[in-house]
Amino acid sequence: MRDRPDILSDPPTPRELLIAWHAAQADPRRQPSPEPPGSSAPAAAATVAAARAAIASAAAVTAAAATQGARVITVLDPDYPRELAGIALPPPVLYVRGRLPAAPAVAIVGSRLADGYGLEIAARFARHLAAAGVVIVSGMARGIDAAAHEGALAAPLGRTVAVLGCGMGVDYPPGQARLAAAIAARGALVSEFPCGTPARPWCFPVRNRTIAALAAVTLVVQATPRSGSLDTARHARDLGRPVYAVPGPVLSPLSWGPHTLLRHGALLAGHPEDILAALPAAGEIQPEAIPADGREGADGKAPPAAAAAAATTAMPAVPEVPAIPEAAAVLAALRPRAASGGRPRRSPDQVAALADLALDTVLSVLLELEIAGKVERLRGPAYRLVKRNARGRRQAGAEMS
Repeated sequence: MRDRPDILSDPPTPRELLIAWHAAQADPRRQPSPEPPGSSAPAAAATVAAARAAIASAAAVTAAAATQGARVITVLDPDYPRELAGIALPPPVLYVRGRLPAAPAVAIVGSRLADGYGLEIAARFARHLAAAGVVIVSGMARGIDAAAHEGALAAPLGRTVAVLGCGMGVDYPPGQARLAAAIAARGALVSEFPCGTPARPWCFPVRNRTIAALAAVTLVVQATPRSGSLDTARHARDLGRPVYAVPGPVLSPLSWGPHTLLRHGALLAGHPEDILAALPAAGEIQPEAIPADGREGADGKAPPAAAAAAATTAMPAVPEVPAIPEAAAVLAALRPRAASGGRPRRSPDQVAALADLALDTVLSVLLELEIAGKVERLRGPAYRLVKRNARGRRQAGAEMS
């Protein structure tokens, strides 16, 4: 923040005003204090105070991003992603840690509670596409998202971008710091939310729109009826982008989402080459060389291009991606203690005590299970299992908080 002794002759720039406005929308505490009724403060003095507040807010937001190794990019900046600039109501401010690759991108999204088949398909598709020079975009959630990021990173020259449902500096999903650091070194972490913004259910639809907008093609691998990946596919379709889906076993609930998309006009993804053929300038994509500061190997050099070319000849083995180890314990804690107990309502503290887990871990798992449609949040706050009918589908009319 530069010194401005004469604020009227050196007012805040449009960029500073935009950053300050965006921060105020995300945190009402940043809103300027209104003048008290009957105040006789001159209009010029109020204007000076508001200008100084905007400058200070923009400087604080920029400094907070810098402490997380990120930078602030606004829609007014020349390096704002052109894929987002061309949509209606683009995100006014982005927080970016790493470097957004300049290459065609494919979004790979799906269920947080994916099975081994889904994890393997997501990782293999991601690695094959990344080795061909395609950027893999996903949301860094557990399950399909994490498998896609790991698969891209397994390619010698693979790059990937994670769009977050929280602000920089928030450990969400818990325990993914290693993956986040690897993504930032080989691509970028992107968030629309100011640093420190916690993950909330309403944040994820916002994130899903950005994922779809950054990608030229969206691929859905396993999705339950309430999966956020279907929201991403809807945004992609609204933007006129191709949507692909991977079919699965007809008896699996995780196949419901992809099969529904296929019935409504999505393209069947039988092999990564199907998606490569749909990308703009197909056949001209080249793996982007990774600079020495990407820390690809012990000597800081990128692997040879021949290794990347070899990786496209066959879909390689999938890297191991862990499931949510605490989910079973949290679900068990929400089940009735007696045979006729119905669906008990329990507070996060009660769940933590019954599951013998830390409260912050329980809160994170409850959020994931709520998004996955396994639990519902009630007033209190309290949580209970989602009621399902005989066909295993969630019944309508569930109580909302």
